[in-house]
Amino acid sequence: MEIEEAIKRAKMNDQKAFNYLLDLYWDDVYGFQLKRIQNENDAEDVTIRAFSKAFDKIDTFDESYKFKTWLIAISKNIHIDLLRKEKKSITHIITKDNKGIFQVLDESPTPEDKLITEQHLAKLLRDIKKLKPDYQKVINLRFFQELTYKEISNELNEPINNIKVKLLRAKKLLANIISESS
Repeated sequence: MEIEEAIKRAKMNDQKAFNYLLDLYWDDVYGFQLKRIQNENDAEDVTIRAFSKAFDKIDTFDESYKFKTWLIAISKNIHIDLLRKEKKSITHIITKDNKGIFQVLDESPTPEDKLITEQHLAKLLRDIKKLKPDYQKVINLRFFQELTYKEISNELNEPINNIKVKLLRAKKLLANIISESS
């Protein structure tokens, strides 16, 4: 399959085309993020988010550009957004003697926050149970047991690319279930 053909088929929601593009460009995007982040788990997370966002927005892709460049730009923007969120959790105060002091915000949950979190978790677990067992398993291994893609691949005895695709599909299906029940 040629890249242009795969993109056209992906725009028509062809799963084989999505798999082809994921397999073809995973190493490029992951390698780019690994150089930036220098943490395998975080690089994997940003990469899977980038593919998820790209596949959701594939209709907006302009064929006059290279697909790889578009994917890497998406992954770069996702990483920048994550860095901004991290930065917001720290405030910088300048004292009279111009020495910088960093004060970490107290983000420990209140009893109300804990109750709300428990309720949200219970609802999330009910929503996860609506997925097919294979999808439930990859969600559990990735987000509750916090295994890497490689560890999940070994655990389930499946190729790593299958794990990436399953996780991508599971997240999309779960997002649909959550938005329908809201």
